[in-house]
Amino acid sequence: MDTTHRKELALGTIWFGTRQDAERSYALLDHYVARGGRWLDTADNYAFWESPSGTGGASETVIGDWLRRHPGVRDEVAISTKIGANPTVPGTWAAPMEGLSPRAVEEAVAPSMARLGVDVIDLLWAHIEDRAVPLEEQVEALGSLVADGRVRRLGASNHATWRVERARSLARTRGLASYDALQLRHSYLQPMPFAPLPPGHVVATPESLDYVASEGLDMWAYTTLLSGAYARTDRLPHAYRHPETDRRLAALDRVARRLDATRNQVVLAWLIGGTPAVTPVVGVSDIAQLDEAMDALALPLDAEARAVLDGRDAQ
Repeated sequence: MDTTHRKELALGTIWFGTRQDAERSYALLDHYVARGGRWLDTADNYAFWESPSGTGGASETVIGDWLRRHPGVRDEVAISTKIGANPTVPGTWAAPMEGLSPRAVEEAVAPSMARLGVDVIDLLWAHIEDRAVPLEEQVEALGSLVADGRVRRLGASNHATWRVERARSLARTRGLASYDALQLRHSYLQPMPFAPLPPGHVVATPESLDYVASEGLDMWAYTTLLSGAYARTDRLPHAYRHPETDRRLAALDRVARRLDATRNQVVLAWLIGGTPAVTPVVGVSDIAQLDEAMDALALPLDAEARAVLDGRDAQ
């Protein structure tokens, strides 16, 4: 399967097997594929904080079971999963995460592949930084997974831009595959600088977006719809409650009315059609939410609409 970037959104599966039972998860997966979706985004630590075991793996297990129930569907979907952030002590954020040492990488990848029931991972993300392990060792460990065919591509999630560039430079000198995708928290509304966010979340900055565009990396974004806050602003986190938010919401409403679209759809279209183009990771609870998100792929967000959203219009 060609896994290079195209205009699309990825299905976030963080709650599969925990908040969302298997049957609901299967229905969402079926409908996503029927609508032409191809990227399933998961992680080895999803969702340990919701699981009775206190460890991750539930989401990958549900996806693996679904793949086995649908022979041939593996040719239609691409698997994106992450390693490095499963807790070493079940059920707690306070414990050290598994990390990205060569041993940790090996011990994480094999169980992920077994739960998913796949012989290759299309896109493997280093879920978090691990500054306790020399970057050279991380580059070697991750690059070897591509070299031996277990992984097709590598991405960095929640990493500082300078760390990504250093890792890519080290990989080039060693003739190894390295990160060609970056995944960060990103949406149309922006949080106040230095405002507290959930543990581990790293926000996209103008610098990181410029780096991705300049270097030709793929850009993925999570928490794109702010957990429903565009539809219900009473859910808007404190970090987003500032004057610029009011201006941007007013612009969002202007464009949504003109296009007869929802706020969520305009936000997704703004991300997908931007520079760099962004693949939003979207988690949904039901088919209606999934259809709303998928319909955003066809939303005609023209230059005038983007000017309004970006504050470049005459008004």
